[in-house]
Amino acid sequence: MPSLDRQENVFVLDLGDGENRFHPDWIAAVGAALDEVEKAEGPRALVTAATGKFWSNGLDLEWLFANADHYHDYVVSVHELFARLLALPVITVAALQGHTFAAGAMLSLAHDFRVMRADRGYWCLPEADIDIPFTPGMSSLIQSRLAPQTAHEAMITARRYGGGDAAAAAIVDRAVPEDEVRSTALELAQSLAPKAGTTLGTIKSRMYASTLTTLRDTTNPLG
Repeated sequence: MPSLDRQENVFVLDLGDGENRFHPDWIAAVGAALDEVEKAEGPRALVTAATGKFWSNGLDLEWLFANADHYHDYVVSVHELFARLLALPVITVAALQGHTFAAGAMLSLAHDFRVMRADRGYWCLPEADIDIPFTPGMSSLIQSRLAPQTAHEAMITARRYGGGDAAAAAIVDRAVPEDEVRSTALELAQSLAPKAGTTLGTIKSRMYASTLTTLRDTTNPLG
């Protein structure tokens, strides 16, 4: 399960060491961690990391298929997680040490910056291959954070981007060796920790107002 630590002015949220899929309990744990980051005072930033082969493999489809009657509420909770990160009043950096797929890739896009391992691991939106269309909120998030041509290619081809290709396409900000992923993310977050506060949150909320409105639509999240 996700756990939260703090190193000087940087909170480090470790998503776990498995596939880090979005089980409801996992979503709740991440939400509780964000509560703690948000209510803290003074300079602070957030690095979201993981250990093992995966950063996140996205939706917990096994749980979802077994609990189809909760589909609407589940999608609402995923959208709310994206919205919270997108508008969080602190600088956020995703440290992508492993595979980052589907809703996991979208979660990475909700961060301000992304640092990815250069030599192994993929960033991918596989929805076109697995016959699961993007919700309006997901589409808006992706298109608000990627250049139009990159979003188009990533969404319709399900291309798997390695670290170098992801950096070239500006999906991630830096591609570094495996042992430098977390330290690079921490260094970036630490340098920007003084930006935390109401003004930063307002800037983000206004910058992504349309996407946040779509993600927070609880009446018709599926379009």
